[in-house]
Amino acid sequence: MSMAYDIPEAPEVLDRREGPYGEVVLRRHGALLQIIANGCFLMDTSDGRSERRLVDAALAALDASAGPPAPHVLIGGLGVGFSLAHAAAQPRWGRITVVEREPAVIDWHRSGPLSELSRQALADPRTEVVAADLTEYVNETSDTFDALCLDIDNGPGWTVTEGNEALYAASGLASCARVLRPGGVLAVWSAEPSPEFEETLRNAGFQQVRTEEIPVARGVPDVVHLGVRPG
Repeated sequence: MSMAYDIPEAPEVLDRREGPYGEVVLRRHGALLQIIANGCFLMDTSDGRSERRLVDAALAALDASAGPPAPHVLIGGLGVGFSLAHAAAQPRWGRITVVEREPAVIDWHRSGPLSELSRQALADPRTEVVAADLTEYVNETSDTFDALCLDIDNGPGWTVTEGNEALYAASGLASCARVLRPGGVLAVWSAEPSPEFEETLRNAGFQQVRTEEIPVARGVPDVVHLGVRPG
């Protein structure tokens, strides 16, 4: 007797481009949109809880220290747009700057399939999208911020893109501190907890260092690492 099994349909490639850092692909798999970089799965539109928590945790830390009435947040990594959309839905933020190094990802949000997630946020007058590598940007910009919400690669303990590990090292954290205003908050998303990164944050001069866990359906929880630049 034969048995029928539900076989997931193969992902459909919507766009494939050679970017400045290698190949990036946008796929649709059922109801999900997925971003693949150099053959490695980066993210999809399945959840977004931890990306939204990244923004909420930074704002809560600012409010706990009586932060400015209209803080300026830098979101590092546009991704599928969860963090940007969530920040734009909160009137508390005064300005929202998003730094994304992949031109294809920006295009997919402005005029492609990902626009369904970010259209309103991109139209918000508080929003600015900067096409740049985040590590270079925090080294070179003259702008300053009240919060940095960084969602780059898989986090400090497991980077898949060459060069991203520098952001989580002492030199990268020094650059982050340079663009943070006194009392500003650094929030870093990670696919797994990293006590070593907590220690690196403390050694870099950040205070009130802590880690928030966000449960996931399977496996190790996502986390947000938090630190405050001394005021």
